[in-house]
Amino acid sequence: MKTTTLRLAAMASLGALTLSACVTDPETGEKRISKAAIGGIGGALGGYLLGDLIGGRSDRTEKIVGAGIGAVAGAGVGYYMDQQEKKLRERTAGTGIDVERQGDQLVLNMPGDVTFDYNSALVKSQFRSALDSVASTLAEYPSTYIDVYGHTDSTGSDSYNQGLSERRAASVADYLAGRGIQRARMATLGYGETQLKCSPERSEADYQCNRRVEIRIAPVTQNDVNAAG
Repeated sequence: MKTTTLRLAAMASLGALTLSACVTDPETGEKRISKAAIGGIGGALGGYLLGDLIGGRSDRTEKIVGAGIGAVAGAGVGYYMDQQEKKLRERTAGTGIDVERQGDQLVLNMPGDVTFDYNSALVKSQFRSALDSVASTLAEYPSTYIDVYGHTDSTGSDSYNQGLSERRAASVADYLAGRGIQRARMATLGYGETQLKCSPERSEADYQCNRRVEIRIAPVTQNDVNAAG
């Protein structure tokens, strides 16, 4: 019931945003949705989607428990994430990775200009040491879910950008798996160009800002395990 209510609320919000985003072509009189507004709509949906894990928390928890990964007790969650945040900040300093704290979760923002070449999903060789540092920290704190999100700028078709964002997310997840991070902890999702962080895009810096991969790290709590069981 709660999930249904949230989903309906998100749809209502989307409808309101869509109506407010309509503009009238001064020559034809035709109503349409501006491309700049699409980014705002995508952002609103993204905020809703980020309320849960990719694939659903219950399903992910079952896989993690099946892989022998333990949970963090309620009172220890904050400290566990504090220590992980501290190490990630220390080990990624100067690499271009931005570490953001969101409650008991961490978000790592990896700009495309330091992670990938233009129009490529292959992790740059000079960035691999930075991902090695991320992987070593994730290995030290195994009681976490890892969601990898891929994004692109608005250059090119929607369908192509969607595929590119998915490949970039998968590429980062594959690299982490190659460094010993268990697949059961990870899931990937591509957003294409629907989550423009810098909009409107007026400069190369704006395009680079939007070509990015984000990693969200969330604690596996005892409550999650109890609910999945």
